[in-house]
Amino acid sequence: MNGYGKVQRPDPCVMELVSRLAREPWTDRPACVHPVLSSVARAAHDHSSSAGRRGLLPLAPRFIDTCSAGFEASARVVALCVSTALASGELTGDERRRLAAAHQTAMHLLGSRDSPGGAARWWLPVLSPLKWSEPFYRTVVATEQAAEAVAVTARAASGDRDVRLRQLVKQCLSAHGALRPGAPTPS
Repeated sequence: MNGYGKVQRPDPCVMELVSRLAREPWTDRPACVHPVLSSVARAAHDHSSSAGRRGLLPLAPRFIDTCSAGFEASARVVALCVSTALASGELTGDERRRLAAAHQTAMHLLGSRDSPGGAARWWLPVLSPLKWSEPFYRTVVATEQAAEAVAVTARAASGDRDVRLRQLVKQCLSAHGALRPGAPTPS
């Protein structure tokens, strides 16, 4: 069996469509997509209505071949998602603290002079000499931070949730570089 079409459901995840378009095994975590972008897309899918999920599907081709190493792409997407969530004003105290620390770490990784926030104060210096800090950030820390920020944004967006989530996904693609300035964007 080739893996295509294993699961039949009315609202396929945009990442599953990407896996099919990229000729990868059927999965919601295709190898050709940057893990943080994939996390954002899955979270947006999970918090969207059926119509909103269908609205994410035209973005699928933009995700292909976005997987890259380096702190910058991950940190840009996290900073964008967290800034959007923090601006919503609909956060608990714990969420605000976690997301503020996530933003501080992302900004540190993007070159600001701020020290990394939260637990990154500990894992970043320990894992850096081993060359594990970037993969750990890209595949574990940043994916969780981005998903939480998308969930907070979805909760704060009442009637326009689908529109706001789709716009956030498009902004993340742009911040990552998958939507190049001047290139036509899917409607």
